[in-house]
Amino acid sequence: MTLLRRQFIQLIGAAAGAVVLPRNAIPQSYPNKVIKIVVPFPAGGPTDLMARVAGQYLSSALGQNVIVENVPGAGGTIGSQAVARAVPDGHTLLLGGTNSNAITPAFYKNLSYDPISDFTPIAAIAIDSSALLVTPAVPAGTIQEFIRHLKANPGKLTCGAPIGIAPHVMVAHFMIKSGTDMVFVPYRGGAPLITDLLGGQVQMTIGAKSVYLPHIQSGRLRALAVTSERRWSELQDVPTIRESGFADFPTYQWFDLLAPARTPVPIIEQLNITTNRGLQSADVQAGLAKLGVEARIHTPKELQAILREEAQQWNAIVKASGIKID
Repeated sequence: MTLLRRQFIQLIGAAAGAVVLPRNAIPQSYPNKVIKIVVPFPAGGPTDLMARVAGQYLSSALGQNVIVENVPGAGGTIGSQAVARAVPDGHTLLLGGTNSNAITPAFYKNLSYDPISDFTPIAAIAIDSSALLVTPAVPAGTIQEFIRHLKANPGKLTCGAPIGIAPHVMVAHFMIKSGTDMVFVPYRGGAPLITDLLGGQVQMTIGAKSVYLPHIQSGRLRALAVTSERRWSELQDVPTIRESGFADFPTYQWFDLLAPARTPVPIIEQLNITTNRGLQSADVQAGLAKLGVEARIHTPKELQAILREEAQQWNAIVKASGIKID
């Protein structure tokens, strides 16, 4: 268990008790066994952390054990497929969102499930923004300086990202929009990438605030821009990427709680109410703020529209980037 993960679980542990609903507000037949939240990516990353947020307060509020199960592989498709095929009784859920439900269909055209219609949205958990990061050895303090350095040294610097998810797409998008050339190094997960970045083997990435903020604050990595609509409160001197001249750059990654399609409406509604009450509690919001992510409150219908819009946006970006995954 990473230090970040331990600290986060400690932060939200006390919050779980603050979101208990009256027992008579919960359908008597649900839940009647352990609830499993499937994370289709490795442990320790942003999706895993958000699942543990949801698991903590759902366990307390519903009076039932909630476990998080990491089922990584193939850009999130293996874990997502398992949930799509699960019994739709509210006991097997997916922590999905931008990566597994919006970006995946842009890469994998022959999936055995539909990343949108085979799931019923329950509730949003949070949104996470990213930063364009370089190692201290890179002689650039702004994106413009970085671009000039790259154009003076085409193909000499390396960049990296876990393949098939938002950072990979954003790195490719940056190179196309800036007209620059770097050697791309693919990674199966975020942990080995961080190790290589801190060791100087890779010089650039675009990574999530929830994972990289401590490394930026320690000075081990340098942020040249952030993807959010506003500057990060922790890094007021770092401009947004749109301020830096990239008007159409993606801003956020969504983390959403989903159930298999055909899950009974009363269960979906109960989970939505429970999740949203938790997200509105001061303690859970403080825990999310420690990670640098923002809670989002939505109805299932609103979230369904967001997922479809996300899929269209990312499909266009992936198509323009020319990225192919075998």
